[in-house]
Amino acid sequence: MDFSSFLTSLGTSFVIFVVLMLIFTWLSRKPGNHVVYYPNRIIRGMEPYEGIRLTRNPFTWIKEAFSSTEADVIRHSGVDAAVYFVYLSTALGILVLSGVILLPVLLPVAYTEKTISANETAIEGSFNELDKLSMAHIAQRSHRLWAFVAATYWVSFVTYYLLWRAYRHVSGMRAEALMSSEVKNEQFAVLVRDIPPLQNSQTRNEQVDSYFKAIYPDTYYKSMVITDNKVPNKIFAELEGYRKKLARSEAIYAGSKGTTSPEGSRPTTKTGFMGLVGNKVDAIEYYNEKIRELVPKLQSEQKIAMKDKQQSAAVIFFNNRVSAASAAQCLHDTMVDKWTAMEAPEARQLLWDYLSKNFYERLIRQYLVYFIVFLTIFFYMIPIGLISALTTLDNLKKLLPFLKPVLDQATVRTILGAYLPQLALIIFLALLPSFLLFLSKAEGIPSLSHAERAASGKYFYFSVLNVFIGVTVGHTLFDSLKTIQDDPNSIFDVLAASLPGSATFFLTFVALKFFVGYGLELSRIIPLIIYHLKKKYLCKTEDEVKEAWAPGDLKYGTRFPYDMLILTIVLCYSVIAPIILIFGVLYFGLGWLILRNQVILLILPPANASRFGHIYLHVYLTPNPAFASGFHQQVLKVYVPAYETYGRMWPHMYTRIAASLLLYQATMIGYFSAKEFIYSPVLIPLPILTLLFIYLCTMKYYRFFQVTALDVACRELKDIPNLEGVLRSYLARSLSAEKGTDDVQFVNDLVHVSRPGSVV
Repeated sequence: MDFSSFLTSLGTSFVIFVVLMLIFTWLSRKPGNHVVYYPNRIIRGMEPYEGIRLTRNPFTWIKEAFSSTEADVIRHSGVDAAVYFVYLSTALGILVLSGVILLPVLLPVAYTEKTISANETAIEGSFNELDKLSMAHIAQRSHRLWAFVAATYWVSFVTYYLLWRAYRHVSGMRAEALMSSEVKNEQFAVLVRDIPPLQNSQTRNEQVDSYFKAIYPDTYYKSMVITDNKVPNKIFAELEGYRKKLARSEAIYAGSKGTTSPEGSRPTTKTGFMGLVGNKVDAIEYYNEKIRELVPKLQSEQKIAMKDKQQSAAVIFFNNRVSAASAAQCLHDTMVDKWTAMEAPEARQLLWDYLSKNFYERLIRQYLVYFIVFLTIFFYMIPIGLISALTTLDNLKKLLPFLKPVLDQATVRTILGAYLPQLALIIFLALLPSFLLFLSKAEGIPSLSHAERAASGKYFYFSVLNVFIGVTVGHTLFDSLKTIQDDPNSIFDVLAASLPGSATFFLTFVALKFFVGYGLELSRIIPLIIYHLKKKYLCKTEDEVKEAWAPGDLKYGTRFPYDMLILTIVLCYSVIAPIILIFGVLYFGLGWLILRNQVILLILPPANASRFGHIYLHVYLTPNPAFASGFHQQVLKVYVPAYETYGRMWPHMYTRIAASLLLYQATMIGYFSAKEFIYSPVLIPLPILTLLFIYLCTMKYYRFFQVTALDVACRELKDIPNLEGVLRSYLARSLSAEKGTDDVQFVNDLVHVSRPGSVV
C-alpha cells in the first residue's frame, strides 16, 4: 500500500463516519424509527425525547454522553457495564499517557536519523513516509535506540500503574454493589453439582435436604433439584410456536375483512413439513387443535420430569446472604468430586442442559474443547495468512491476471488497496464467535456469563495468534519466500524487518474499525434496515413487530476481544511505529463516547410505565418477575443488560491486558535484537516484572471476584426477602408454563419431598 492509498483510506473512513453520524441525527428524529433508536424508552411508555431538550444540534448526543456518571451507569445499567467503561478508560489512559511521551520524543529521534536512507529500510509493500517515523529508520546498533528502550519501559510502567488502579477501583465497585440493601435472589441461592448416587430408598430431594440441613440447621431453607427438561422444553417450544402462528393467522384473517368482503377470507395452511406439504386445512382451527393437544401433553411431561428425571445437581436456598456465601465457598465433602458448591448465577443465566455434568465429564470436556480450539487456531491461521497475502493488489494480479485491466484503474486500485485486505479479514473473523460460544458451553459451564467469558478468552488468543502474528508472518513469508529459500537463517531477520511494514496494514485496520465500525454502531443503520424489512414483509401481529425491534445487550463476549485485539496491536507497535498511538486513542476515545451514548439512562416514574413494558421485560429479559418489577423504573437508550455478574468480567479483562503487555515486551526484545543492539538484554527484566505484577494482583484481588466476601454479605437488607419468590424465580419456564402463579402444589411437587417424614 502506498502513501496515497493510506491517506485515501483514512479520508474515506472519516467521511463515512461523518455521514453515518449525520444519518443518526436525521433518522433518530423520525417517529417511525424511534423503536430502533430509543427502544427502552418506548417499552416504558415514554416519549423518545422525554426529559431531553430537543435541539437541531447534531452533536447533542455527545453532551448527553459526557453528562452521565459512573454512578448513573451502575445504578441503572449494572456493574458489568460500568466495568466495561473502566476497561475502555484504562486502555485509553495507557495509550494517552504513552503517547504524551512517545510521540514528541520518538518521532523526532526517528525522523532526524541521517545514517541510513529510507530506500534501504523500506520493506516491500510499505511506504517511505511512515518508515521515517518508525524504528525502521534507525540504523543498526545506533545509540538512538536508547530512546526506544526508555520508551519501552515507560509504556510498561504506565500500564502497571493504571491496571493496579483499575483493579482496586473495580473491586470497590463490586463490593459496594454486593453490599446493597436491595434483595437479589441469587445471593440466597447456591448451585450444587456432583451429588452422589442415591442410597436406600431416598429421593433426590430427601438426599439434598437431609445433607444440608445437618450442616446448616438454622439457615437452610429448601432445595430445587435440577431435572432433565429436554422433552418439556421441546413441547413448550412447539406450543409457543403454534401460539405465534395462531396469532398471525388471526391477524391475517382480521386484516382480510373489509367493506367489500365483511366476512373476510380465512387463512389456510398445510399439515406437513413447515406448512409447505400435506393436506390444506383451516389455519386457525388447526393451530387451536394443536394447542389443545399440546397443553395436557406438556403437563404430563412436567410431572414425569419432576418425578422420574431428577439429576445430580440442585439449587439450594438459605434464609440469609451470609450462609449462602459461606456455603458456596466451602468444601463439603472429603472428595472434590462430590457435593461441589458454587454461587448460583442469576436464574436467567442458567444453562440447564449442562448443570448435571459430573466432575470428571466436565474435566474431559474442558480438555477436549481446548484441543479443538487449538486445532481451530492452527487451521484458521492458514486461511488468514493466505487472505493477508493474497488480497494485496500485486498478488491478485499475479494470481488472477484477467483482473489486471480492472485493478490498473486508478480509482479501483486506490479503493481496493485501501480496504480489501482489512475487509476480508473482518468478514472472515465474524464467523468465529458463535462457534467458540458453543464450545465453551459444551465444557459444562453452568451460566451464560461464564460461557461468554470463556468464549471471549478463546477469541482473544485466537485473534492475537491469527490476526496479529498470522498477518505479519503470512504477509512476510509470502513476499519473502525466495529470500528465505536462498538463506533459511535469514527468516528471523526478515520477520523483524517486516514489523514496521506490517504497521501500515494495522494502521488502516484500526482506522476502519473505529471510523466505520463505531459509525455503524452510532447510526444503527443495519438494525434499522432489518426492522423496516421485517415490519413491511414479515410482521403481521403486534408481537412480531415488537420482536423485530427488540433491543439486545452489549455482547461483551465479542466486543471485548475485538477491543483487546486493537489494544494488543497498538501496544506492540507503540514504540516501533509511535504514530499508531494516535489511532489507538481515537479508537478507544470514540468507543467510550459512542457506547456511553448507547447506555445513557433516564429515570421513569413507575406510574408512567406501560403494561406492555412490564410484559416485555418479563418475557425477554428474565423469568424472574421480581427482577422485572424492580427494573422497570430504569431506562436505557438502546441496550438492555442480558445478565449481571457484579464485575466478574474484570479479572478476565485484566489478564488479557497483561498478556498483551507480555507480548509487547517480547516483541520489543526480539526487535532490538534484530537491530543488533548490544544492550537489548536490558529489557529482559520487563517480562519478569510483568509476571510478578500479575501474581501480586491475582493474590490480592482475584479471590473476591470468585466468591463473595462474608464481610460484604453480612450487611443488612432493606426488606425481608420473600424466600418463596426467590425459589420460584429459579423454575425453568418449560416446567412453570401452563401453571398458575399461585399454584402452590406445583411448587411443592418440585421442591418438597412427597413422602411423610421428609426433611424440608
